[in-house]
Amino acid sequence: MKSKKNLVKLTFMAMMIAVGVVISPILRVEGMCPMAHLINITCAVFLGPYYAFLCALLIGILRMVFLGIPPLALTGAIFGAFLSGMLYRLSNGKLIFAFLGEVIGTGIIGAIISYPVMTYLWGKTGLTWFFYVPSFIAGTLIGGSLAFVLLKQMQKAGLVARFQEALGTRIYAGGDSVKNDAIGIAVFGFIGYLVTMVIVHNFVENPTVVAENMKYVVLVAFFAGGAWYWFKNRDHDKVEKRYM
Repeated sequence: MKSKKNLVKLTFMAMMIAVGVVISPILRVEGMCPMAHLINITCAVFLGPYYAFLCALLIGILRMVFLGIPPLALTGAIFGAFLSGMLYRLSNGKLIFAFLGEVIGTGIIGAIISYPVMTYLWGKTGLTWFFYVPSFIAGTLIGGSLAFVLLKQMQKAGLVARFQEALGTRIYAGGDSVKNDAIGIAVFGFIGYLVTMVIVHNFVENPTVVAENMKYVVLVAFFAGGAWYWFKNRDHDKVEKRYM
């Protein structure tokens, strides 16, 4: 039985590697590959931190070899994949922590490490330690949000635990709490912030003060939405705990 599950796990990982290489060019610009983060979080939840790291590593190598992608294919994936899986495990199966692990691991750690890699190994000039941080964070927020929404719906349908059982990985059947869902809504505010900032700076000529500050309005709106969601549904967690 164990050998069968190992075979299923390796087969699933091979499929994710293939999908990761094929869809990686979608929405890709240098320093931002949203689809890679979708794969990272999915692998972190279904396979755990170590297999997620291996999957990201192999996808990065294949992208470098066959698609001519610079080492950003590695620095922009492997740290987030591992931290996503580790935080998901340490939080006892909270999807929001898998999402945050990808944002921190790729958007901050991977972005900073990309500077010496691209400067001293790739020979690129004009970079700083935080050069890749904005684009990396934008990519993780876009791809991570897609993964979060997808996995959240699968979790509600009971499919996440079924996949974990079939793959022989640790099963987390508890699901997310209202508090974590509220945090997830608030975190999505950063996506709206970045999208609004990009639109205003690139598509609005001579933006007014209102347009310049619209990104803050969007950010506050999502934070307020998260607070409202928690306030409205906070008793739900208490009822679940009472009957556990």
